Amino acid sequence: MHTTLHSPHNPKHNTKTAEPKLKKKKRGEMHHKHSHTHFSLLVLSLTLLCLYAPTGHSRPPFACDPRDAATGNLPFCRESLPIRDRVRDLIGRLTLQEKIRLLVNNAIAVPRLGIKGYEWWSEALHGVSDVGPGTKFGGAFPGATSFPQVITTAASFNASLWEQIGRVVSDEARAMYNGGTAGLTYWSPNVNIFRDPRWGRGQETPGEDPVLAGRYAVSYVRGLQGNAAGNRLKVAACCKHYTAYDLDNWNGVDRFHFNARVSKQELEETYNVPFKACVMEGRVASVMCSYNQVNGKPTCADSDLLQNTIRGQWRLNGYIVSDCDSVGVLYDTQHYTTTPEDAAAATIKAG
Repeated sequence: MHTTLHSPHNPKHNTKTAEPKLKKKKRGEMHHKHSHTHFSLLVLSLTLLCLYAPTGHSRPPFACDPRDAATGNLPFCRESLPIRDRVRDLIGRLTLQEKIRLLVNNAIAVPRLGIKGYEWWSEALHGVSDVGPGTKFGGAFPGATSFPQVITTAASFNASLWEQIGRVVSDEARAMYNGGTAGLTYWSPNVNIFRDPRWGRGQETPGEDPVLAGRYAVSYVRGLQGNAAGNRLKVAACCKHYTAYDLDNWNGVDRFHFNARVSKQELEETYNVPFKACVMEGRVASVMCSYNQVNGKPTCADSDLLQNTIRGQWRLNGYIVSDCDSVGVLYDTQHYTTTPEDAAAATIKAG
């Protein structure tokens, strides 16, 4: 399921290295693909319902506010019902247009159901960042702790340190959420394999070794998401960018046009390793597919990568997001589809 569309890197923020993602709504969104949209929103809603319930010190919830008499009797607000039953009830009450506008990072409010708008895009690669529109510094929260760049922290080979950093970051994220200046979903960590310094973004990653990157992914995700029982999350993490992604713009080739030619062995032994660990051991809430193609197919439209591998083999208990504008790139830049509608359909059908 692709909920978000991402934008090119903007280096202006120099204390938190995170890639800015200015979403655009999917153009011509799949009016004829209702069933796939239904499944996507089911998983997305399940994630929001699994985030920690607000405490007495938290701001009002995004939905099912106990002070809202109009929603008190709606089945999706009844905590005694199974999560999936609640989600199905919610999805069944949404119109097609509402579903479409809930499939982007600046999800709309649905006042008739007591649902507030929500911004899914926040960043926390080595500390809560204000690069994404979901987080705003100021007032009681003038900034957040900025830990060292990931590649230097990873060089410590200290998994307990990585997890502890994640805990501190998520503590601050929850505090900012309670204060009304941040969300609960963070597009971090970046666990791409870094083997060529010409990429320019290697400092965001744990480095060149797949095993080390995998151990870092598991530890940091556990620190961010917490260890509550069941499906409760402290915040929702996202391992990115899947996969074989380590080029922005070099020698006339940019990340929007790049086709990574990767053997099955190299995919399994190198590029899949950190993402597999992230999903199966870290139990990450989300995975982000990348701009590039792998062996001639855009990663965000490759059902073998998304549906068969991430969801099927690794059993992702969560959602998949696209990199910013990745769905538009399929049509505008890569000319992979003949219409924008087909690009949206291809991504959702792929997983």
